[in-house]
Amino acid sequence: MTSPEDKNAARKAAKARRKAAQAARPDAARQAMAVFLDTVPVGADDVVSAYRPIFSELDPTPLMEALHGRGIRLCVPVIIGEAQPLAFREWTPGARMETGAFGAEIPVDGAEVVPTLLIAPMLAFDRALWRLGYGGGFYDRTLEGLRARGRARAFGYAYVEQEVEAVPVEPTDQRLDGVVTPGGLIDGRQRARGA
Repeated sequence: MTSPEDKNAARKAAKARRKAAQAARPDAARQAMAVFLDTVPVGADDVVSAYRPIFSELDPTPLMEALHGRGIRLCVPVIIGEAQPLAFREWTPGARMETGAFGAEIPVDGAEVVPTLLIAPMLAFDRALWRLGYGGGFYDRTLEGLRARGRARAFGYAYVEQEVEAVPVEPTDQRLDGVVTPGGLIDGRQRARGA
């Protein structure tokens, strides 16, 4: 069983690696966008959730703008309370934004929607597609609920340097369907083959 101390130590080390990766890879956001567009199927009926970056997270803004240009509906997560699943507000380029919980931007006037594909930020990931988040459990709680009600896919969005041998896992953690990095896609088919 993973202890809180194990996860806290992993988070501290992961924050330092991610910050170093951000400084070393100024083109990472455009490279990750190209990987996502080439490898992750997104249909006209999908609603894609992507985050507004904080700290040293890999910035999904170029991807969001590209998806919007292809006619895909987009939204961003909104923290509504401790131990609650996320809500989602529709987002478009140029939307009026305000600062939400943890300093992330959220649309002021966006309609509430339900995503079918989530792009998740993270501190670290492993080849088994486990994600290390900030510790609030928001994405895990949300994914569990969305998956229980039907189709919902989740892809991590991260620098290559955020990969670790093994993420500390708890029973409430939700596995990702894949991780997009500037260097390529790590997906469930690779995991199934043991890659």
